[in-house]
Amino acid sequence: MILDTLDHLERYVALHPSFARAFAFVAAADWAALAPGAVSVRHAIDGDRIYVLIDEKDGRGRDGARFEAHRRYIDIQVTLGGAEEIGWRPLADCRQPAGPFDTAKDIVFFEDRPDTWLSVPPGSFAIFFPSDAHAPLAGRGPLKKAVVKIAVQ
Repeated sequence: MILDTLDHLERYVALHPSFARAFAFVAAADWAALAPGAVSVRHAIDGDRIYVLIDEKDGRGRDGARFEAHRRYIDIQVTLGGAEEIGWRPLADCRQPAGPFDTAKDIVFFEDRPDTWLSVPPGSFAIFFPSDAHAPLAGRGPLKKAVVKIAVQ
């Protein structure tokens, strides 16, 4: 897991071959021109290898946020508006899956609760790797965020 500001994206380019392209998109994006829609609206950056989802939702608060994890994709979650919080825990420490892994959606949920809460204000981002369980949308009030999905391989 990485938490930083958008001013420091270049620090992380070497961590994955697709990060340079994803970060270039993030740095130059016209976020207002991209329609929200979560899973139903993918904005392709590089086909299925790199794409972005725009989320506009009310935060669920810490009690309503659910742990999730992915196998095929890395998440770069960029807060565009609102007071986002995201829970975190190493995936290896999660013991209570809420169901089987959904291969088609690349997601599994957990009943476990976060030990750590991250404040991710506008102008900041968090990167979650397949080894990270994360509980997004734990902020309160209206939130707008971009989730850049990067294929692990």
